[in-house]
Amino acid sequence: MDYDAPSSEHKDVAEYVANDHVFGEVGNVWIVGKPNLVTYRGPTMLATTLHAMAMLLRTCHWDWFINLSASDYPLVTQDDLIQVFSEVPRDINFIQHSSHLGWKLNKRGKPMIIDPGLYSLNKSEIWWIIKQRSLPTSFKLYTGSAWTIVSRSFTEYCIMGWENLPRTLLLYYTNFVSSPEGYFQTVICNSQDYKNTTANHDLHYITWDNPPKQHPRSLGLKDYRKMVLSSRPFARKFKRNDIVLDKIDRDLLKRYKGGFSFGGWCSKGGKNKSCLGLRSENYGLLKPGPGSRRLRNLLKKILADKFFHQMQCR
Repeated sequence: MDYDAPSSEHKDVAEYVANDHVFGEVGNVWIVGKPNLVTYRGPTMLATTLHAMAMLLRTCHWDWFINLSASDYPLVTQDDLIQVFSEVPRDINFIQHSSHLGWKLNKRGKPMIIDPGLYSLNKSEIWWIIKQRSLPTSFKLYTGSAWTIVSRSFTEYCIMGWENLPRTLLLYYTNFVSSPEGYFQTVICNSQDYKNTTANHDLHYITWDNPPKQHPRSLGLKDYRKMVLSSRPFARKFKRNDIVLDKIDRDLLKRYKGGFSFGGWCSKGGKNKSCLGLRSENYGLLKPGPGSRRLRNLLKKILADKFFHQMQCR
């Protein structure tokens, strides 16, 4: 939730996290105390992601940063994800990218915008500047999916920037429409240290209308089989309380009655193996299921030497 969300919603979320005994025991859920105002298609979307990265770098140890929205939903359990990613080299960055911008060269590379969210507390649309700019010559533009899974090392590079590239590109993308679909791609593909660490995939199941519209299609029951067969760990986007979410909870996540998805860490429930609370003696225990096999097979294909090197930054 951004700054513009009702204060009652901010309060409800904070109280929910504070009152959940599992969150309290494990201590791995944090809420941004001072939220940012976010403008759709503006750089404040990117600034909020960088804010979360900086906050988590200070707070705890982790290996990958996964950005998700309220319209995303997991297709694997936490144990599935942890088990499979424990087998992946820690320097890999899952960033879908391309240097073939096509129509985006003229529609995004040249126009300039101003995001009022950078200086105003009143929410409004981005402003378009009449004068356009030429395409950059000191770096190469890349585009791709806004949904990424990036390594801790690359996250530190974007936040701390021991060379000036991340800061220079952040300034450039301040006037770039839909900057989350280009900033991380352009940073990593112009960096000599990180350009060979890219796995060209966003690990999301997303479908679009034909011809594509501004937003992807909302997924439903008819998409369920394709979602599972895609072997991807996340899908988007979903309508609120769509019945397909109940099916995903029941069949893929083993999640019942608003509880947690099943995992080795939680207490034994009834016949459905519901996760009701933390069993301290099981802390760190993993019980991956079929989702881990699907995801492992997908990552083997993505990270296979031939495919991996052919699909890196060009």
